[in-house]
Amino acid sequence: MNSSALVLAAGAGTRMKSSHPKVAHKMLGKPLVRWSIEAARAAGCTQVVTVIGHGADEVAPLVADTQTVLQAQQLGTGHAVKCAQDLLSSQSGSVIVLNGDSPLLTAETIKEVLSTREASGAGAVVLTMEPADPTGYGRIVRDAEGHVTGIVEQKDCTPEQAALTECNSGVYCFDCQLMLGYLDKLSTNNAQGEYYLTDVLSLMRADGHLVEAVVAADPNEALGVNSRRQLAQATKIMQRRINGRLLDEGVTMLDPDQVWVGPDAAVEPDVELLPQTYLWGSSSVASGSVIGPNTRLTDTSVGHDCVVEETVAIEAVIDNNVSCGPRAYLRPGAHLCDGSKAGTHVEIKKSTIGKGSKVPHLSYVGDATIGENVNLGAGTITCNYDGVSKWPTTIGDNVFIGSDTMLVAPVNVGEGALIGAGSTITKDVPAGALGIERSQQRNIKGWAVEHAQKLAEQAEAKKRRQ
Repeated sequence: MNSSALVLAAGAGTRMKSSHPKVAHKMLGKPLVRWSIEAARAAGCTQVVTVIGHGADEVAPLVADTQTVLQAQQLGTGHAVKCAQDLLSSQSGSVIVLNGDSPLLTAETIKEVLSTREASGAGAVVLTMEPADPTGYGRIVRDAEGHVTGIVEQKDCTPEQAALTECNSGVYCFDCQLMLGYLDKLSTNNAQGEYYLTDVLSLMRADGHLVEAVVAADPNEALGVNSRRQLAQATKIMQRRINGRLLDEGVTMLDPDQVWVGPDAAVEPDVELLPQTYLWGSSSVASGSVIGPNTRLTDTSVGHDCVVEETVAIEAVIDNNVSCGPRAYLRPGAHLCDGSKAGTHVEIKKSTIGKGSKVPHLSYVGDATIGENVNLGAGTITCNYDGVSKWPTTIGDNVFIGSDTMLVAPVNVGEGALIGAGSTITKDVPAGALGIERSQQRNIKGWAVEHAQKLAEQAEAKKRRQ
């Protein structure tokens, strides 16, 4: 049976104390609203509609792969769904209503809610939870047979209802067409003066439709993010969830609480992640590699048997048996081929370091193509920018670059060439040649001794004057 998801992402989120809309804030590198959208898709929802409102200009690009509808005034959850009714009007089967600020909900739980409604034929199914502290949550009211008769918001609870411990998660699954027929019957006769979507359940029940509930096995799944404190709490829960899965799959972590892996990163067995390691975006690490400590990889791939220590890498490619760091910076377009090395205090941008080549320390390589088995001495710099344009440097195989060499692009160094230390190379160096550029050295005999004697005499004269 076809199913749709409606993601509510229009709220202001004032408790975040932010100029950005709440659902745009990130958890482990991914905006909150994306977690709900991707969970819905993973659960098999063929249509995803997102209701946006506050900060719509910022939220819209984050949900561009969904159908969107604007809730210009935030008048409650019922009103948000009503804004989307035209997009849902042709949808048969189930529609599950999710919150854009609940990133811990899993696709498996969404599937369970969907399948419960479809198997039971219920007009609605609500996902419930039993938190340690129910304060602030709407309470689930059941009849003697255990069927849901309604949901009462905290501010509208009687003392008896406030004592109930089963709470509303804010996730509902409806027979889509049946639900649409009740939206015009909602009223604002409540403490908030809003249109409550929860009232649809009571109206369905009053008309004899079955309303069921699925209790979340883990109440954390239903936790919403309304403040920075709650964002930190949700992040810690997801960090431990992801790291626990990786540990079970054969990844080693010295201290899992000091490793952060984003939801789209891939880590193979027999990888070791050391403290203060961050894997963001689509980063991947192949077996046998050691990452960290103090390393952040964003959209970066790491091959087998690498050591990546104290490194920041963004949109970089690291092949197999590569050594990187400590204190290396790989900028977008950096490619370290098999067996290469980027050492201490090395920055590489939009450059290929060939197989077996080494950039051991204190160097900058930008817009360069470096061949195989090349050695760049300490302090080597490709001078790639003339203030207007970026220019390329090409270095052939088996080249040796002496320390403190400036390669002023555009320039080519041929295969097997050698560059003398301290050179500023502005012209191409042919294959097999020695390229050297230095002013002539001059030695003045006895100068150091005479200079030291002069300094001593000046110090003595100053002492006598005092």
